[in-house]
Amino acid sequence: MMRVLAFFGFFLMVACSGDVEDPAPAAPPPPTEPAEQAPNPQPAEDSVLVVFLGDSLTAGYELEEAQAFPALVEARLRASGRAVKVVNAGVSGDTTAGGLGRLDWLLRQEPDVLFVGLGGNDGLRGVPLESSEANLRAILERAQAAGIRVLLAGMLIPPNYGPDYTTRFAAIYPRLAEELDVPLIPFLLENVAAREDLNLPDGIHPNAEGQKLVAETVAPYVERLVDEVVAER
Repeated sequence: MMRVLAFFGFFLMVACSGDVEDPAPAAPPPPTEPAEQAPNPQPAEDSVLVVFLGDSLTAGYELEEAQAFPALVEARLRASGRAVKVVNAGVSGDTTAGGLGRLDWLLRQEPDVLFVGLGGNDGLRGVPLESSEANLRAILERAQAAGIRVLLAGMLIPPNYGPDYTTRFAAIYPRLAEELDVPLIPFLLENVAAREDLNLPDGIHPNAEGQKLVAETVAPYVERLVDEVVAER
């Protein structure tokens, strides 16, 4: 709890300087695989495809793609003998609206599992909560309708817009997870937020070591969904 409070305090300090937001979103790049990490095996033809939809936290801001947590999760799953292929669809500065706008492009890749890690930029920009929730709901429901297993990553924001906004923002994720029966990671940056040694100098984005801990948080959830996909094949 103290680390989360410190995390909020840092965000408040940075918000006053006007440097909180992620860089402006770039045009969606074509999906690519992270660099291969020997000795993990090459993905098989029938690999489970996992797409990570997110913002700069997912993209691995200022890091090599192989250092971002999606690539680390892929390496961990392959090392355990699971045949997976990961696509990192994180875009710096992305919002829930941006993610929804990119969804059709991603669904055409026919993923088996979709990780959704969006909303932080909405909260930092004061986007109406009803809009953010509606966008996330649409992403989750459309993915489910396509037969895709979905994993939702919870976000926390500082009280820049008052405690009511902050509390209601945090409540979006568990509410959607319960209503739509979607597994929820309570806080994506658990054990990483507010730790100077695990973040870049901006204090917001995990460094390479921080990404490793994020991967440790995310991997067990992805493993379970991958195993479910394989069991049904």
